[in-house]
Amino acid sequence: MTHRTPAETDLAAAHEAVLTWFDAHARDLPWRAQGTSAWAVLVSEIMSQQTPVARVVPRWRDWMARWPAPSDLAAAPTAEVLRAWDSLGYPRRALRLKECAAVIAAEHGDRVPCDEETLRALPGIGAYTAAAVASFACGRRTTVLDVNIRRVLARVFDGHAHPKGALTKSETAWAAQFVPADGPDARHVAWNAGVMELGALVCTSRNPACEVCPLAEQCRWLAAGRPAGDDPARKPKTQAWHGTDRQLRGAIMAVLKAAEAPVARDLFTASATEFDGGPDGTFDAQGAAHEAVETAILRVRELGDGQRIGRLIDALIADELAAESRAGLHLPH
Repeated sequence: MTHRTPAETDLAAAHEAVLTWFDAHARDLPWRAQGTSAWAVLVSEIMSQQTPVARVVPRWRDWMARWPAPSDLAAAPTAEVLRAWDSLGYPRRALRLKECAAVIAAEHGDRVPCDEETLRALPGIGAYTAAAVASFACGRRTTVLDVNIRRVLARVFDGHAHPKGALTKSETAWAAQFVPADGPDARHVAWNAGVMELGALVCTSRNPACEVCPLAEQCRWLAAGRPAGDDPARKPKTQAWHGTDRQLRGAIMAVLKAAEAPVARDLFTASATEFDGGPDGTFDAQGAAHEAVETAILRVRELGDGQRIGRLIDALIADELAAESRAGLHLPH
């Protein structure tokens, strides 16, 4: 695909527009505070993947208070890490972050590296996260491309409603020309953050607020009448949450997080008529039962039959998100 190249004067105007807007409208996110460590920025990036920022902020604050350095997280019990991750979703991210912390502590002197190639070699760190940490935490001039930045650039400079398909080397090279030159004012860092913020708050996927966009005068897509286009990032309607394996996996994990001791597999998988409750209707659950566990187990049984629950328990064990001993099911130690 051929991308359009803006005139130098247009690019300079775009820089001024975005940087002025960002200075006035940037959200007050805690990891943007001056003096924030590279480790704190890395944690924020991992948590923010596929999770709304509003849900991330309180979890990030608690996480950094508990594990302010990679070595702190590396030494933490896996069960504690999974419980702290709580409702952020996709809990395998927590396991990868713990693995990443262990490598940073052991091989990098407990300091997050700033070199993108070195960052990409860390467990769970892809091209986007490596570039984001290098830019936002280390001040390196690099091209940060997430779905928001790609959408803004596609609309303003290429005239397309959405970027076309997966990120390519040619698109990365094209986007690199928009990043301001390295300098003491760190405009290159503010540009990456500003365009990302613009895509998150104004130039959104479904309802862009073009009337308040600082790039409206330069936007080829707006000038063309905002022609419709396929959004490759939009999930199909079949990806509903209710009734999915993801929902049921989350419900099983909720039991294990709430339990203080192993929980017998039969409590999850036995049929309603086979379920052995206590004389007062409560669950023994290998000594782990209390009201929260009882409620969580009932929720699992409402969402799936014994065969499906058993299959997902096995999958959680294979993903190292759960473990099973003679005593029952529990979070990994």
